[in-house]
Amino acid sequence: MKYFEEVNGELLVRLDGETVLISPWGENSLRVRSTILGDITEAQGALLAVDKVSPKLCIEETSATIENGRIKAVLKVYGWKKTVQISFYNQKGELLLQEISNGGALSLQARFFKALAGGSYRLKVTFEAQEGEKLYGMGQYQQEIMDLKGCNLELAHRNSQASVPFLLSNKGYGFLWNNPSIGEVHFGSNTTEWIAESTKQLDYWITAGDTPAQIEEAYASVTGKTPMMPEYGLGFWQCKLRYFNQEQVLQVAREYKRRNIPIDVIVIDYYHWPRCGDWRFDEEYFPNPKAMVDELHEMGIETMVSIWPQVDWRSENYEEMKQQGLLVKINSGIDVQMLFHGNNVFMDATNPRTRKYVWEKCKQNYANLGIHTFWLDEAEPEFTNYDYENYRYHAGTVMEIGNIYPREYARLFYDGQQESGQKEIVNLIRCAWAGSQRYGALVWSGDIMSTYEDFRKQICAGIHMGLAGIPWWTTDIGGFHAGVTEDEDFRELLVRWFQFGTFCPVMRIHGCRQPGQTIINKAGEVREWTGADNEVWSFGEKAYPILVKFIQIREMMRDYTRSLMQEAHEKGAPIIRALFYEFPKDAQCWDIKDTYMYGSDILVAPICHEHQTSRSVYLPKGASWVNAHTGESYEGGHCYEIDAPIDTLPIFLRDGKQEYLIHKI
Repeated sequence: MKYFEEVNGELLVRLDGETVLISPWGENSLRVRSTILGDITEAQGALLAVDKVSPKLCIEETSATIENGRIKAVLKVYGWKKTVQISFYNQKGELLLQEISNGGALSLQARFFKALAGGSYRLKVTFEAQEGEKLYGMGQYQQEIMDLKGCNLELAHRNSQASVPFLLSNKGYGFLWNNPSIGEVHFGSNTTEWIAESTKQLDYWITAGDTPAQIEEAYASVTGKTPMMPEYGLGFWQCKLRYFNQEQVLQVAREYKRRNIPIDVIVIDYYHWPRCGDWRFDEEYFPNPKAMVDELHEMGIETMVSIWPQVDWRSENYEEMKQQGLLVKINSGIDVQMLFHGNNVFMDATNPRTRKYVWEKCKQNYANLGIHTFWLDEAEPEFTNYDYENYRYHAGTVMEIGNIYPREYARLFYDGQQESGQKEIVNLIRCAWAGSQRYGALVWSGDIMSTYEDFRKQICAGIHMGLAGIPWWTTDIGGFHAGVTEDEDFRELLVRWFQFGTFCPVMRIHGCRQPGQTIINKAGEVREWTGADNEVWSFGEKAYPILVKFIQIREMMRDYTRSLMQEAHEKGAPIIRALFYEFPKDAQCWDIKDTYMYGSDILVAPICHEHQTSRSVYLPKGASWVNAHTGESYEGGHCYEIDAPIDTLPIFLRDGKQEYLIHKI
């Protein structure tokens, strides 16, 4: 009986109605697809087309292998039910990953398709767990956990949660769940289970590498790399909730210039528009936005404006977009997808016609004024109750393809800006999926709380996002919710967060500072309020010189940061790096969650506990380290207790590199 065949350099398996296709997909990598009673398709995943490679195939009656560089898949037909088990090995013959067996009397299935109405399936794929395995990546989950082994993760987006389903294993492989369905993954001690709630086929990609850097570069080569960060992405960005009028924006910019404090970008937050979905300035508060943008440019400052994908029922564009089928649809009931200052639905970013329509509005009302960078908020999108089963996009139901929304939202602006002739593109966005990086997506970690606990969670989030293939990442310095500008404890938190932000891919202060001020327009309508002051001079005499000092440090690092952006652009390398990324042979580096590398040369140990003025810092073996504050040298492979008064934090320079920072931090 013939189970296996070679088709154009790919391994095809047919067995009991299931078709399995294993394809070489990039160097040292394989793609696995499977479906029931149908044909394999490209579907809606993240993988790009790649150059054809010639794998080594060996086909026997009940087994077959396909080998591509460092990785080999072994397939065996066995058992009285005649099932196919897939196992993956590296070039040394070491097992990387293996499906569960059929379980004998248990009748388990590694690839279990449960039929749903309409021709889709609920899919569960189960692999054996390996003792001692550690797992990293998967995007941004709000938890203070480094090794994800033992975690249960929702494969869905929420405000402050970005599901990017790529993981890196300390066993020497990377794995992409190339399926945008809403689902779950369980990294259990006995098995790993990947679940898609609604899909038509299985699709995943696996690569083998001798180092984390090799694995990350292979992943970036098949999902895309970031563009080169524009020069204005290297400095300090000023933001608050919210500069509600034109004069306020200019006054803040002028004050930064008067004080001679470097600033690259100033951000105009949401509800600068009349209604959600108008995508233009409200002329009552911004009577001459072109003059505002021109003056900012004269000061060397870029203008960023907030964009929301919501369309208010009262928007000037709502009826046309509804008639043209450019909006997300609810499956039943009254079509209200988010309640906020009125009834809102979402523009459908998965629809090419929507992308063209919305960009034309934004081009006319923003880009033509000289605005080059956008803040793509609400990018999950933020359905009020996250009832994913209730909604459908042009590309399919949310249950089946929902996780591509933030990527297509980023694509809307990236493609539009490119077509308009813009060469360097970065847009801030609140969510991402695999492949978002290729569309200039700078992800920030959402509307988090102004607490030390949330601060610590962001350190883990930034490391995991980099490992999930999203190098451009940042946070609201100081957190978003509940920060009181005049509170001394909050001021301390903000200073510590500001120090961390200096060593993030982009340094941006933002927040919903208390107390706020109500805004009422000329018609007597209550508009979105404005928070308390959030500029560096707003937090008292003690904080001010420290904040200015760290902006100046950021400026000093401009050349270094630019080199990291170049590395991300060319290789897909993260900018915030887990210690093990640079020191994979040091076992201790695989467990540290509160220290990271900013590029290859700078070790950062944030102060992330209340009133803390010193902390223990592990310095990886294989290098010598210089304390950037004191100039003292330390031997790697040991923990040290390091002093960190409020005006500094522990920063160590690998082998004394970047010596210009010594005594500056």
